[in-house]
Parts: sequence; structure tokens; C-alpha cells
Amino acid sequence: MNAPQSYDAARAIEMARQALQIEAQALTDMLPRLGDSFAQAVQTVLDCDGRVVVMGMGKSGHVGRKIAATLASTGTPAMFVHPGEASHGDLGMVTPRDVVLALSNSGESDELNAVLPVLKRLGVCVIAMTGRAESSLARHASLVLDSRVAVEACPLNLAPTASTTAQMALGDALAVALLDARGFRPEDFARSHPGGALGRKLLTHVRDLMRSGEALPRVEPDTPFTDMMREMSAKSMGLAIVVDEADIVQGVFTDGDLRRLIERGTDLRSLRAGEVMSLKPKSVRPDDLAVDAADLMEAARITVVLVTEEERLVGAVHINDLMSAKVI
Repeated sequence: MNAPQSYDAARAIEMARQALQIEAQALTDMLPRLGDSFAQAVQTVLDCDGRVVVMGMGKSGHVGRKIAATLASTGTPAMFVHPGEASHGDLGMVTPRDVVLALSNSGESDELNAVLPVLKRLGVCVIAMTGRAESSLARHASLVLDSRVAVEACPLNLAPTASTTAQMALGDALAVALLDARGFRPEDFARSHPGGALGRKLLTHVRDLMRSGEALPRVEPDTPFTDMMREMSAKSMGLAIVVDEADIVQGVFTDGDLRRLIERGTDLRSLRAGEVMSLKPKSVRPDDLAVDAADLMEAARITVVLVTEEERLVGAVHINDLMSAKVI
């Protein structure tokens, strides 16, 4: 390898911009080539009652792993099988019910082409993603997705750069078209990402986080003010919930209400809960998403929301509960 020349920052930036322009143009050039074969590929995968088995060697293999992961997380069962390992036993993972998505820019990968006749004998539908429509891979495939590029972003036109970007984008396009055709929803996405932030937001319900029973600062309308304050202090939610004998919510008294009474110089000793409570407090249902409770708190600028069923108190959620669960 030649000794590095003196570093030229301006040239580095220019080369980077040139690479991005070439790759952006490669994606733009693919737009008019998306047509019947792409639509047929989507239909083929939709009709498949097995899995999409993605194969590819080298850089195409790295792209293929990502495509398989994207498909699997968006409602299309998929897995990656290395073509080299397929010839040594891993081809047993593929069944006639599956669809194979084979990636090769040249279409002449020896390891990939070696398994194509076997796949054909199994009756497996092969969708090729290749940059050469006349290649061996394209000739063996049932459908061909054209991923050709005019030039690589590599200044030597050797390293797979624009071609792998085209493969990646075409794989994303396939996944997006499939999830739309399946009616895939955010809730479905969350089920395959239960440990992530989206999963917590879309799978965590109010009943999972709410405080209930003895943890609630519950008082009745005729509760003396001093007793109400003791209940508030003991339960540490920053409010007291006023309910009747049937646990129907009548109102709430908050730290803010207390501050306003003190500022007005009100004599607090003779008061009762029903005289100082605020009516129509904000509430959610147990089956509501926790993120909806968070949105309500933000909109109303409050830190606690009640949980009710037909106006009957069943719980309460504090903003700290949402933060601890990493919903917000």
C-alpha cells in the first residue's frame, strides 16, 4: 500500500460530497425501474406461508442480514442463510413453503449460484436482487429486482458502495410495501420491539403502572381539612382524592390548591374536603395506554391523573410512575 499523502481536509469533504451525490443519484435512478416485477415480488411474499430466506455473499450478505431483520420486524417472517454454509447443511433450513431473496450485484457469486439448482428442485421461488439482468442469478430466478447502478461511489469504481446502498434501499422499499399491504400497525411493530422505547409506549397500559387500594390518598367530602392533609402527606402523591361512599370521584385537592388558600389567608382549620376540592379532575381508563396518560398530564400541566371506571375510582398515576417505567 502506498504511503499516505499529506491530509487535505478540503479534498476529504469534496470526496465525501461526491460519494453522497453518486449514491443519491443511484437511488433516484431506481425509481422509474420499479414496476411489475417489484409488484409481483410483493405479491409473492404476501402469498408465502413460510419465510423469506435472504441470501448473499460478502457485502451483499451484510446487506441481506439487515434486510432480513427489517422484514422480520415489520410483519414478514424472515431469516438470513449464508450461501457458503447452505452448501454444507444449512440449506436444510429452507422449505418449499419459503421464498428466497438472493442478493448479488454481479449475479455471479459462486457460493450463491451453487445452491440455485437445489432450490429450483425444491420448488422454491427465488427473487433475485442483482445489478445484471443477464447474470446467472437472474436467469435462475423467478423474479428479478433491478438494483444496478451506473457507477460506484468508490473513486476506483471497485468497492461496493453505491451498489450496496441501492440493495439496502430496495430491501427497505420491499419491507415498506409489505407492511403497508399487511395493514401493519405501530402496535404490531411494538410487539417485536418490547424492550425498546416504542414497545414501552405502545404496550404499557395505565393498569400496569397505576397505584391502587391503600396506596391512594382517598378521603370523603366531610373529612376534616387536617385529616385530609395527613392523608396527602402519608401517600405522597401531591393530592387527595375526594370520593363518596361508592368510590365515585367527587373532586381532588392538590398541593396547588393548598398554596392558593394560604396565599388568600383562608382559615383552614374549620374546612372540610368537600368545601375546598376542585371539581371534574382529569382521568383515564385502566386500559388506556400509559403514553396517553402522559399526554394528558402534559396538556393539562398536572402531575397526577386519576384512573376511573364509570366515574368510580380504581387508581391514580403519578408522573414519576411514568418516568420510572421509561414511558416518558
